Amino acid sequence: MSDLTVIAEPGQHDIVITRSFDAPRDVVFKAMTRPEHLARWWGLKESETVIDRADVRPGGSWRFVERMPDGQEHGFHGVVHDAVAPERLVQTFEYEGMPGHVCMETTTLEEKDGRTLYTAVSVFQTVEDRDGMIQSGMEYGLRQSMDALDELLATMA
Repeated sequence: MSDLTVIAEPGQHDIVITRSFDAPRDVVFKAMTRPEHLARWWGLKESETVIDRADVRPGGSWRFVERMPDGQEHGFHGVVHDAVAPERLVQTFEYEGMPGHVCMETTTLEEKDGRTLYTAVSVFQTVEDRDGMIQSGMEYGLRQSMDALDELLATMA
């Protein structure tokens, strides 16, 4: 059972996401940063995720395209500001369908007794941008992605 939590305090600019995984943090970090793994868990179940770029190092960049069954494509991209394997990843996130609405994401992985606590803090430029992300259905997609990551990790650990 998933212990996913999504916290978005009223009037704040951030969203805090936590979830635990039954895998060591180095394995979780690999799944989060290597293209061959990313394509298997990132995005909605009904979509196909194409990894255009995943240069996970300070100054690197990433771009993923989510292809929907009806042929629509949704692009997402960002710049990596910090990557310290296997403990931290700091990057921007921007949905290409709404250019200019960029958030900064800091993901930390903490290991305890062979399990990993994933914590992601996304800071938005405005409260309205943050609220728009919440209203877009991001929690639905996030839940699917995190469950798919959990399934992938079971095959890697």
